[in-house]
Amino acid sequence: MGVPQAMGALRERAAFVRESLQKSQTITDNMVSILGSFDYRLSALETAMRPTQIRTHSIRKAHENIDKTLKSAEVILAQFDLTRKAEAKILKGPHEDLESYLEAIDQLRANIKFFSSNKSLKSSDGVLTQCNNLLAKAISKLEDEFRQLLKNYSKPVEPDRLFDCLPNSLRPSSGPSGQEGDSKSHAEHQKSLQAAIYTPPTLIPPRVLPLLHDLAQQMVLAGHQQQLFRIYR
Repeated sequence: MGVPQAMGALRERAAFVRESLQKSQTITDNMVSILGSFDYRLSALETAMRPTQIRTHSIRKAHENIDKTLKSAEVILAQFDLTRKAEAKILKGPHEDLESYLEAIDQLRANIKFFSSNKSLKSSDGVLTQCNNLLAKAISKLEDEFRQLLKNYSKPVEPDRLFDCLPNSLRPSSGPSGQEGDSKSHAEHQKSLQAAIYTPPTLIPPRVLPLLHDLAQQMVLAGHQQQLFRIYR
């Protein structure tokens, strides 16, 4: 009787295990089916989102390009504004404010350099022509100002006044020279020459020299050295 009972118990356990395995297999199949459905849906969602992602990337790229374009436009507009301000100062002439006039010329040169390096801009050629013409007019006015300053502040010096630049020991004397002076040795004469202090004549007031220097520098930068020589002579 013990063996049949044990066999019956084993059959029941085997049936229970078989039923549990079947349930586990069913659950596994259901999970695989659900996961497969998720994968399919995710793939479908990714496919559906791809055009949106591409569009979003294009929009972001467009925004970046717009920002770069706006910044470039701001730089270009600033150059146009600087050109306009420089033109206004140059049209007034150098008489009222020479320092601002020279700054305007420097700004014009900077603008010419900027637009020369940005030839891709449609308006570059027109702006360059305008700036170069304006610069030529500005330099012409500088020549007139340089000539006028020299005329107003430089005065010819009489030849006799040049002797005033020499020390007393080297100035010509109207009286007869003594024997003592004639007997000076050559070494003593050389020593007196080395110790002599010469005073150059003031041909132009010192306060005007910096202005003339700045004017001449601008004219040299413009290649007008010969005009400077002719004016100075």
